[in-house]
Amino acid sequence: MGSMIELNDTLQLTRAQGFPEELVYETHLAKPFDSIDFKGKLFSFFNKDNIRIFQAPPIRNFLVQNIDGKWIYWGLVHIIETHHDTLQQTTSGTFEIIHIYTPEEMEMAYRIIDRRDGFDFFNKDL
Repeated sequence: MGSMIELNDTLQLTRAQGFPEELVYETHLAKPFDSIDFKGKLFSFFNKDNIRIFQAPPIRNFLVQNIDGKWIYWGLVHIIETHHDTLQQTTSGTFEIIHIYTPEEMEMAYRIIDRRDGFDFFNKDL
């Protein structure tokens, strides 16, 4: 008997799972955030389905906001700590933002990084 270990490179969160309240796309368009705005600040996420293992610093993970099944790539994070609830099969943890994409980079990121049909927040044809 064995188990599968999957190493994640993407922290994809809804607001309910802890996506940072500070990151609002419309606000970012009006006055873009900078990584320095979040220096030294830790954010928490919680109750991600399944047991997840993330890349450890200094390796980056992508930060993605899930809005109704559509993904917005916001930038890069370091996962600082994770906790696994093996009974509920969930993962929680903390992360720090190490880079925020410009609004232009955000619109391009999905097409460069992901490319799966049906998830791109910016593709209005889906």
